[in-house]
Amino acid sequence: MYIAHVRPLRSLAPALAVAWLLVSCSAEQPAATPPARPVVTVVTVQPEPVPVTAELPGRTLPYLVAEVRPQVTGIIKKRLFTEGSEVKADQVLYQIDPAPYQAAYDSAEANLARAKANLEAARLKAARYAELVAVEAVSKQENDDAQAALKQAAAEVDAAQAALDKARLDLEYTRVRAPIGGIIGRSAVTPGALVTANQPEALATIQQLDPIYVDLTQSSAELLRLRRDLKAGRLERVENGTVPVKLVLEDGSEHPAEGRLAFSEVSVDQTTGTVTLRAVFPNPGGELLPGMYVRARLTHGVNRDAILVPHAAVARNPRGQAQVLVVDGEGKVEARIVRADRALGDKWVVTDGLATGDRVIVAGLQRVRPGDLVQAEEAGARQAQGREPTPEPVAVN
Repeated sequence: MYIAHVRPLRSLAPALAVAWLLVSCSAEQPAATPPARPVVTVVTVQPEPVPVTAELPGRTLPYLVAEVRPQVTGIIKKRLFTEGSEVKADQVLYQIDPAPYQAAYDSAEANLARAKANLEAARLKAARYAELVAVEAVSKQENDDAQAALKQAAAEVDAAQAALDKARLDLEYTRVRAPIGGIIGRSAVTPGALVTANQPEALATIQQLDPIYVDLTQSSAELLRLRRDLKAGRLERVENGTVPVKLVLEDGSEHPAEGRLAFSEVSVDQTTGTVTLRAVFPNPGGELLPGMYVRARLTHGVNRDAILVPHAAVARNPRGQAQVLVVDGEGKVEARIVRADRALGDKWVVTDGLATGDRVIVAGLQRVRPGDLVQAEEAGARQAQGREPTPEPVAVN
């Protein structure tokens, strides 16, 4: 009986030894370390002064426009300019046949000479009668008639002089001159054509293109917002009170010269709800032509507390809202909805959703999600250590 009880204990000894070895090995194994936090590159946002600009559509208009019309009737003898060329103010453009107007001038000149001769005779007679009436050699009635004849002769001289001046003007008007300097277009008539005084059809049109006007349209709501921001002090007016304007042409290039805002309409267009702004641009090379579609950038003021965020930091959520990932004080990632009004170079101007001191992730976005714990490194510190940040795909907004 004793031997029968010992055999089962001996059969369990190997199993107990294996279990003891497993327990001792597990006790000697060190505890598992927590996973390392992913490294992300952040930018700590700080307020910066940023010019507040608006990009407005517009059309170019000539600075001055003059339609050339004849002021006398006659036959065109010569055209004295080249179509499409530049003409000077007071330059002769057309020559109307002057023969009938020269004859009218000569006749008016002769009439004036006759009137002056009659005036001299009347003057002598009136002086003589004034002496005779004093000694009662002539009647008072005769003296009155002589004095009246003198005044009539003087009036006839004035009338003849006016007729001569009119004839001189008509003769001068046979030489049709340019009222302004500029680029002249095509001619509507050729030599031999009959033209009439003050006809509705223009002989040609002259446009002054240097400087040149650009008429811009801005919504009345945007204009009200800008005025309120300026009044509330959120924006500062630009220096000297002038509004500089940059022009972008139809092909995307920028006009080299800077313009200025000339004036703003005081009424709103009822059909479009817009206000017209007029800018003036120098155009010495004639690059800007009337009727061109352009876009103008106007600087309305300066926002001293603007927050700028790199393009790479801003993405769109499924609802289409702009958002950034921010690292809080505990190293946790937080998604933040922001309002990115406009782009300024390679950055967005954020007007809502961020505050001074927020740390925005600009690199490493693909490795983290909201709620993750991360290790944040400033972008400047990473570059100072000679390590380039991992490039991130730029979000298309």
